[in-house]
Amino acid sequence: MVGKENDHGCNIDSERRFALYFLTMLAIKLQRIGKKHQPSFRVVVAEKRSKLGGPPVEDLGSYNPRTKAVTVAKEKVEHWLKVGAKATPTVHNLLVKAGVVSAPKMVIKINKAKGEKAEAAAPAAQLATEVAVKPEEPAGAEAKTESKTEA
Repeated sequence: MVGKENDHGCNIDSERRFALYFLTMLAIKLQRIGKKHQPSFRVVVAEKRSKLGGPPVEDLGSYNPRTKAVTVAKEKVEHWLKVGAKATPTVHNLLVKAGVVSAPKMVIKINKAKGEKAEAAAPAAQLATEVAVKPEEPAGAEAKTESKTEA
């Protein structure tokens, strides 16, 4: 299929690639594909701030988390890294594991959601209040237990 040409005689697809190539920050990231509860991912080059629905610039390979299989076009990945695209931490670790990148793995930090932080703090606060405030038994309760032991 031949791409459309603009007024200057340039291919529109090549113009789009040029604009993405030089004007935006590119990232090598995972794009989810597959059915519900059966995830698989494409390793793609896309704009760093783009969401899942946007078309990627180029498809570099795939990753199946169920079998831990990674297939990547090594030459294409090296090209995009030389150009200036940055891999996300997860993709970086996959590329290190596949032997494409010779660098140490990155530490992936996962932030807890606000609700999870509150739930984690609630049991600790509840234990502290239980220890600090012990319920006092009424004086009559001690007398009743003593009279039962005497009988």
